[in-house]
Amino acid sequence: MNQINDATTHPVVTTPSGDLRGRREGSANVFRGIPYAAAPVGDLRWRATQPHPKWEGVREAAEFGLAPPQAGPTDVSDIVSIGGAPEPTSEDSLTLNIWSPADSAAPVPVMVWLHGGSNRMGAGSLPFYDGSAFARDGVLLVSVNYRLGHLGFFAHPALASEAPAHEPLGQQGLLDQIAALEWVRDNIAAFGGDPTNITLFGESAGGLDILALMTAKRARGLFHKTIVQSGGGWLPATPLKTALERGVAAATALGLTNPDAAALRAVEPKQLMAVEGAFNPVIDGRLLDRDPVSAFARGDFADVPMMIGANSGEDSLLNYGGGLKRFGQIIKPTDKLSAVYPEAGGDKDELVRLGFRDFGFAAPARWIAARPRKSKAWLYAFDYVEEARRATVKRAAHAAEIFHVFETLDQRPDDSPPATDADRAVSAAMHARWVAFAKTGAPGADWPAYNPVKDAWMVFNATPGGEVKRGWWKTSLDHHLRKAKVLILLLRARDRLRLVFSAKMPR
Repeated sequence: MNQINDATTHPVVTTPSGDLRGRREGSANVFRGIPYAAAPVGDLRWRATQPHPKWEGVREAAEFGLAPPQAGPTDVSDIVSIGGAPEPTSEDSLTLNIWSPADSAAPVPVMVWLHGGSNRMGAGSLPFYDGSAFARDGVLLVSVNYRLGHLGFFAHPALASEAPAHEPLGQQGLLDQIAALEWVRDNIAAFGGDPTNITLFGESAGGLDILALMTAKRARGLFHKTIVQSGGGWLPATPLKTALERGVAAATALGLTNPDAAALRAVEPKQLMAVEGAFNPVIDGRLLDRDPVSAFARGDFADVPMMIGANSGEDSLLNYGGGLKRFGQIIKPTDKLSAVYPEAGGDKDELVRLGFRDFGFAAPARWIAARPRKSKAWLYAFDYVEEARRATVKRAAHAAEIFHVFETLDQRPDDSPPATDADRAVSAAMHARWVAFAKTGAPGADWPAYNPVKDAWMVFNATPGGEVKRGWWKTSLDHHLRKAKVLILLLRARDRLRLVFSAKMPR
């Protein structure tokens, strides 16, 4: 028998777009580079995600699709070392990848992964997002590419004027994520997945985007549980007016004054990606009618079971892009902050680092978990440093938990020392928590759901499986919550004014 036609080693699945031939790899059937949407090129650049045309015959799904065009901080020479994707890249990158348990008879839980990278870099195909461990443990894993940077989070008056009524503006990346979730809903049963049990999880910008999707009416019902890893919760979305102004500034930086849409679409991707910018969800009145922070404050979000947490060393983000200096101007290292963090010993840089971690990640995660809801939320802190790194690293860096969640400690991009047996034990136990949540909607009976009064965290440390600790970082998080209440009130007031004003505008 010709091996290419052997269903045991080359499984074939039928989708509405056509047939796909994957590969059997260990205990998983793997399908890579599946197009879930049309290539957003030419006239489709900066348009809402469109369906992929059908194909004839059987399409090979053995290789990953190309990553989207991207760029990192200007002072980082190799973005691959910090979670970026290597060249080549392409605008034709709207693909997803599937690792499905090969021998499962019943539909299995589905987990859809949104990668991090500040919405400016990354890809679902990176080796440390390999889904083999999830498939081995009875969960179908989907990783997704979506538009990034000025190709995925860009607004401009010329584009807004030509957009159809009600088409979202300035957040093409979020529309890609929604399109991928719709594709999963409609197609995943053919791969052995259960479309009624989908956990959406992501890290950093991926987590931030999940919080936005939880408040977007268009995304309701596309996922049934969420996990937000280092996604914060207090970073304001971008008002449309600001997004349009930023788009004009970016075009001007490219030498385009008052360009039309065609002139914008003629710009090469590398030129666009070289222009600095901020790539956050946009309050456009179409996909998002209010700031996600404001929506969570008023209880207007998808009420689904949730896990959310932060790492003890989120401040590693400040090591590039001039972050330490920039945030030192926001999180001022005052005597009052020294009292909040006596462990810093008055060191100004350390005060900025700890303040950044807590205001940017840990405190908002606790606040999100504490929102009144019918479903349950679980709160965690990741505080484990691999044995061989402890001489130089004192806290768990931003994104360090990913390699434990996916059990890909041997696939780190930063030339880390080999993992030890102790490292792997922590990894296996943490991975099992994520699997349990996907299967049952709870990460384990010994991990209590979050209650603001009891303030119980699961702290992932050297104890495999983690330890429940109450009042973790409480003094500093309470300090930052008091500061954030002003921000939250201002965002809610801004949203009320926007909604009143838009209601009075002629239609």
